[in-house]
Amino acid sequence: MTANAPKERPGLDGLGCALMSSGALSPDWAPSYAAVPRCAVLPDLIWPFDMEAGRSVAVSKAEDPAKWQEFADSDLPIVTQWDDGEHTGTEPGHVPTSSASMPSVVFRMLQDLALQPGHKVLEIGTATAWNALLMAHRAGPGCVTTVEVDRAVATAAMATVERRGAPLHVVHGDGFQGYLEGAPYDRVIATCGLRSIPFAWVEQCRPGGIIVAPWGTDYSNGDAVARLVVAPDGESASGKFTGPVEFMKLRAQRLSPVVHKEYVTGSVADGDESSTTITEGEFVGGQFGPEWFALGLRVPQCWHYVADKSDGARPVWFYSLSDRSWACCMFRDGKAARVWQSGARRLWDEAEAAFQWWVGRGRPGPSRFGLTVTADGERVWLDDPASSWTL
Repeated sequence: MTANAPKERPGLDGLGCALMSSGALSPDWAPSYAAVPRCAVLPDLIWPFDMEAGRSVAVSKAEDPAKWQEFADSDLPIVTQWDDGEHTGTEPGHVPTSSASMPSVVFRMLQDLALQPGHKVLEIGTATAWNALLMAHRAGPGCVTTVEVDRAVATAAMATVERRGAPLHVVHGDGFQGYLEGAPYDRVIATCGLRSIPFAWVEQCRPGGIIVAPWGTDYSNGDAVARLVVAPDGESASGKFTGPVEFMKLRAQRLSPVVHKEYVTGSVADGDESSTTITEGEFVGGQFGPEWFALGLRVPQCWHYVADKSDGARPVWFYSLSDRSWACCMFRDGKAARVWQSGARRLWDEAEAAFQWWVGRGRPGPSRFGLTVTADGERVWLDDPASSWTL
């Protein structure tokens, strides 16, 4: 073995032990983790997120096998495709469009799925096929169907599955409508972010079955994992969120880019001016803070953007997705924030009211919220499904 050759993997390596210690990897999933290492499904060129560099970096297995192996066996997300496959070269592209998720996220979602041997499962978003292979190892031969919308990604996944001799079915298609040919399923899991869960998934999942999917609003990328149980009559699925996540969005539900000049056609000062006593620290919070998820549930059809801070000032922008209403809140160190808003919607008023609502209910995180899906649409709720509202 050369100095740069990948190390042999024990049954449960350092990452596996760390995942078990954190509770992400449960003992019943440990055999699948050991049998299906993530490094076995990754391409030779990957773009892991380098925490020290603060960005995605290109790592080639041929040029630096030790570094490639190190990232493959780390609890980090790894981009495997940029710009829907139109990207070329080794430098990162513009938009990541396929990836291998953080192992801790993968196994926490698999715990939510409560998959048992013999269960039939539908997966939406094959990517590298790692998740599908893990489920196939646990559920058994012929139990897993996985759907991938990107032809090149699906073809690569099919090759990986064939190489490993895994008894699962890879389908090239749009999983938005599920995969009726294999229904009914005991479990449905999505490995892409959703802005609404198709009722087709509920219809294709048996009563008492479980649907696990990252879900959120257009307000931000701060999503949460919805764990829904299909009702005995099959007419709905409902459940709470289990924790925050961020996933690439289902292609059919991607948000189109918001063009600032289509909203603000003149000066920001042309908007109606006011002020707020809410501070930057309170409102902005952290990227994955609970306020982002919660406010998205109370300010529908709105995208907000937190700009970089400069000279003690940080603007936060709000853009309506139902019309051309906009708002800007300018936070300044040591001063009350100034607000400008324009259009039929008073977006800052909506956001401020949503923030006060969230504070008044104890600043709840995603785990206190829930989601109910029916043929008529979706309703979200806090603590009790009886107190739900539509978005």
